[in-house]
Amino acid sequence: MIEIPSPLRLRLDRDALVANWRWLAAQSGAAACGAAIKADGYSLGARDVVRYLAAAGCRDFFVATWTEAAALMPLQEGVSLSVLHGVGTSDMVAARMLPARPVLNSLEQVARWREAGEGRPCDVMIDTGMSRLGLRVDEAMGGALDGISIETLLSHLASADEDSEQNARQLAAFRALSQSIPARRYSLANSAGICLGADYAFDLTRPGIALYGGIPRGEAQGHVRQVVYPEARVLQVRTVRQGETVGYGATWTAPRDGCVAIANMGYADGFLRCHAGSAGAAWQTRVLPLIGRVSMDLIAFDAGNAAAIGEGDWLALDYDLPTTAANSGLSQYELLTALGSRFDRIWT
Repeated sequence: MIEIPSPLRLRLDRDALVANWRWLAAQSGAAACGAAIKADGYSLGARDVVRYLAAAGCRDFFVATWTEAAALMPLQEGVSLSVLHGVGTSDMVAARMLPARPVLNSLEQVARWREAGEGRPCDVMIDTGMSRLGLRVDEAMGGALDGISIETLLSHLASADEDSEQNARQLAAFRALSQSIPARRYSLANSAGICLGADYAFDLTRPGIALYGGIPRGEAQGHVRQVVYPEARVLQVRTVRQGETVGYGATWTAPRDGCVAIANMGYADGFLRCHAGSAGAAWQTRVLPLIGRVSMDLIAFDAGNAAAIGEGDWLALDYDLPTTAANSGLSQYELLTALGSRFDRIWT
């Protein structure tokens, strides 16, 4: 098969990924530190994320669906995998065959696993205030889980990235559950929950966004490193005259004679129109502002009088997650998971 390089690439920093996990593990204290790798490792490539984090000592990984679990087979020795969306009726074949545990989220899933799970251990999610997935507290305490072998009892914090009273309420509810429902381990904290302190760690933490360079709370600032660096190849450098416009809608007018660099990237690649007006890129050490509208797979940068820039050169996009989120209005999660399949992913 002929390998054709893409005009888009993600430069991924393996050392930063591992350093972020190690910092989160240290903040987790005596609790084990796992990793959420759903959405293909937040678009970095789940297989590579598992490989690098397992080598660093991570043993517990979480995906959303059984399709994601199957894509990781065969698992490395000593690695544990949990499927957060549990088991629907169409999932039972995969759940029986794959070496992964379902996270049961409803009375229906508990009954399904009790009938067909052959006594295998599972994980269970309890809703302590998110009102998303999970058994209600009264359901869990009412005997629904009797006889189920629970490896990890989980809940999920709804407002951990804020200084919300809901955090303390959920902590108290989960602590009461941990004293009443037998399980081998208990897990509450995501990335932001880890930053709330040791009380939230229990036996296992489950960071996601902070592994990949996102800042979930101020406590992580200065500790979590950027991991993802998108780059786009220049398709054409063209001269524009003062007064000429660029792109759909003629939203940018050249204030002077100069150069415009057209790059092979657009909203089809997850670089959305909301980046217009605030985004930019760098060529060597020169800053190039994004100009005009973002097209489906083309964007334009004001290259000024940078006559040396040419076709085939690579532009490094500004993509510090908290800064880009503030400028674009997108969440740090959206900024990562929107990056599409047309990127080559290159670990350095």
